[in-house]
Amino acid sequence: MLLIWVGAMYHVTMNSGDGKSEGTNKDSWKIGKVFLPKNFIRRMRNGKSKYQSANEDIKPEPDQNPYSLTALKKNPFLGWQPPLTHSPLGSSFSWRTCFKADPKSDGSDQPAGCNENPAEMGSNPPVAKDWIPDVTMVRTMMMHGKDINGNPFPPSLPKELCEGIGVRGEKSGDTNKECLMESIIRSTGALNSTTVTISPSNHYGQPENGIIQDPIVVPAPKLMCLVYTMADAHANRIRAMQQTWAGGCDGFLAFSTESDPRLPAISLEHEGPEAYKNMWQKVRSIWKFVGTHYIDDYDWFFIGGDDLFVLPHNLKTYLASLAHKDGTDPKTKEYFVGRRFNEGSYFNSGGAGYTLSRATLRKFLANMEDAQHCAAKQRTSMEDVMIARCLSHLGIHFTDTRDARGRERFHPFAPGKHLHWTPPKPGERDWYEDYNKEWGILEGKDCCAPDSVSFHYIKKASMVRHMQALLYSCDLEDQ
Repeated sequence: MLLIWVGAMYHVTMNSGDGKSEGTNKDSWKIGKVFLPKNFIRRMRNGKSKYQSANEDIKPEPDQNPYSLTALKKNPFLGWQPPLTHSPLGSSFSWRTCFKADPKSDGSDQPAGCNENPAEMGSNPPVAKDWIPDVTMVRTMMMHGKDINGNPFPPSLPKELCEGIGVRGEKSGDTNKECLMESIIRSTGALNSTTVTISPSNHYGQPENGIIQDPIVVPAPKLMCLVYTMADAHANRIRAMQQTWAGGCDGFLAFSTESDPRLPAISLEHEGPEAYKNMWQKVRSIWKFVGTHYIDDYDWFFIGGDDLFVLPHNLKTYLASLAHKDGTDPKTKEYFVGRRFNEGSYFNSGGAGYTLSRATLRKFLANMEDAQHCAAKQRTSMEDVMIARCLSHLGIHFTDTRDARGRERFHPFAPGKHLHWTPPKPGERDWYEDYNKEWGILEGKDCCAPDSVSFHYIKKASMVRHMQALLYSCDLEDQ
């Protein structure tokens, strides 16, 4: 068996099996209309996931150094990451300490070792007024597996993060880990894979014709991930994203109140104040900037807040499967993908994050100044509702993103919240139930698809790293 290191933090290996369906016997599970081997959890640890075939490309670390003089002339911060800081407590340091911080903290009260303190970042380098960020830098670093000084990138995560850890570091009550295990949520492939293995039958509402389609290996679509944030989150949540899942996106950019080319993050001017109640104007400025500088470089554009945890390979796999099922191209076909809600009108949850195809973004940009139908002048926090209304006027409607068994892929809460959600008592109301009446809510382990894409309210950088470890470094089968 050929060992391939796919990134310093993951330490996963290729499985020598052929990755094909093992039929309908007792050794397989039926996931939607696809039969998958029961040993797929072990396969994920060994570099293979339940939807990943032996032919899927996991790109090894390239021999060529990406930090050439030419590359650094274009982007002097390519390959930068904060110095790896170790706790003065040495072996007695516990990552559980990091979970005790207030999620609204900027990290300045966090001890060394948590990798959240702004002092570890230093001052933001200045940028020109017309600066255009290099949004490929995190992907480049992750594919190389090292920073410019030869240190691992992303940094490796300790085994302690594989343990059950509550939201404040407790040794019990880790409902997020419980959900990942009960719902069998795994990554569909390594973050640096350049292909995806799709299952065109695994979509809600596909005809029950008895035909089981074999998984298909296709090139991964080009995905840009956009995150809106504030400067006080740079050293903790944005840094945690950058050092965990962000490298799975082909482009990554944070939109903040201060620019920092090392992350990268950019501050954009927009109409009205920088305030939650003016989120729509901030998001409009984001889409305009992305459309001006990056629209032709990517097939899909995912946007969400800085308290999201995303599985980029799962998102790429789903998007590729969707386009393949429909026989379409996101460059020319309009898609609006996320977690659909209905509050009297349909929209995709901003909390869970949503995705626009290139064609959708292009059409939105051409109509975004329409004050009547696209709320060009309105100031509101409901950016997800506003863009949905605009797109609906343009004839672009939501995509039902459930899997073949009706399990959701985009999640407006943390995993544990979904696992333990129950309907309200008689006489009580729950907005979540109200917004989902049209489709219903599956409870317990069926809350979440095994190939889930995103989870909201992951507010602590330590929890981001915990979930990253659980999904990519730990052997959940043995726990």
